[in-house]
Amino acid sequence: MTNSVPSSGSEADVAPLGNASTAERYADLPFLPNGGVASAKGFKACGIHAGFRADPKRLDFALVAADQPAACAAVFTTNVFCSAPVTVSKERLGGVGYGTVRAVAINSGIANAATGDKGLDTARQSSAIVADALGCPAEEVLVASTGVIGQHLQMEPFETGSEKAVSTLSSAGGHDAACAIMTTDTHPKEYAVSFSGSGIGYEGCSFTVGGMAKGSGMIMPNMATMISVITTDAPIAANDLHTALKAAVDMSFNKITVDSDTSTNDSCFLLASGEAAKPSAAYMVPGTPAFSAFEHALRTVCIALARTMATDGEGATRLITVNVAGAKTVEDADAAARTVANSPLVKTAIYGHDANWGRIAAALGRSGAAFDQESVGIDIMGLPVCRQGLTVPFDEEEALRRFESPDVVIDINLGAGDEATTMWTCDFSHEYVTINGDYRS
Repeated sequence: MTNSVPSSGSEADVAPLGNASTAERYADLPFLPNGGVASAKGFKACGIHAGFRADPKRLDFALVAADQPAACAAVFTTNVFCSAPVTVSKERLGGVGYGTVRAVAINSGIANAATGDKGLDTARQSSAIVADALGCPAEEVLVASTGVIGQHLQMEPFETGSEKAVSTLSSAGGHDAACAIMTTDTHPKEYAVSFSGSGIGYEGCSFTVGGMAKGSGMIMPNMATMISVITTDAPIAANDLHTALKAAVDMSFNKITVDSDTSTNDSCFLLASGEAAKPSAAYMVPGTPAFSAFEHALRTVCIALARTMATDGEGATRLITVNVAGAKTVEDADAAARTVANSPLVKTAIYGHDANWGRIAAALGRSGAAFDQESVGIDIMGLPVCRQGLTVPFDEEEALRRFESPDVVIDINLGAGDEATTMWTCDFSHEYVTINGDYRS
């Protein structure tokens, strides 16, 4: 189907939409070199080969531990077929999503999902084994698993690997931990930022937020097939951590999609040690400049990790950013962006370097968002292709040149209101089918 009328020599004189991306609001904090989940004071991490995978060279067990019991908040998958580790970790956080913990232990290779009561026993026993090695109560160890669904975890790797993991813990172990949680990821995902406490009630203090994540397929809110652990040395109470985490996840991990599938094991943990604050320093509380600075740093790290997950989508060759503006409601903005980002036709067009804006328009039209087609504008990579629901002549050769960028931006204005949002996805290539066709082999 032809959706463009190439111009003869020059593009039509139409200004680009220039929508703002959510990420642009959090671009002022530089990332720490080699930063990750163990960058914050009061935390150590490691990644080892414990035997969950057959390849002895592949790290398959990660441990992130606080030097002392730390405030913790978490959010989990909404998939009814949730895994045993999700159920057990929810229990450990009292069913409210926050509490006090000492560590998070993660295995890769087997998801421990769809495993019934035996899987629940395995999750509880594994946390107890790790707790014994750390010298803390089992209730202070949260667990997560990632890998093949429907297979049972063996206890031997936990029994032989936990002592080794505890002895390997270090402030330099964040990178190995990020490697150990990978499944079909092509590279580890880790970031950290810092912010000053001066001028916001914590003079002379510098605070860090750092984290790691895994995920490249079965990615779709809520929350994507992801596991993420984030740490901070800011002094934050557990209930306030939960509030901040939910807000950060909603604008980061819940704004990415690779293939519209939601996993059984999604978990995101946030731990706070308070170690960077001076002794007896008060908690940062919502509504204060200090808490706002913490939220800003947390969202920066979460957005960076989320974008990396979308970039590393299975078989992906391009990161796709979908910016929707002019929506009537927040829900309409999300529905429009999500439908475009999930469209196989849009994603394959991007893979084929085809500025086929008709596929974007068709996705918008079935999204459920309220708008009039006569009000819609669409740009692809800053190139106006649609205004008032009609074709804008554009230079096909210029479009092909812009497709050489690893980042493809789609800007949409629905012309129906003032709400806006951003979602991140990736293209669909032949390799996506290959990876998922051979996942268990």
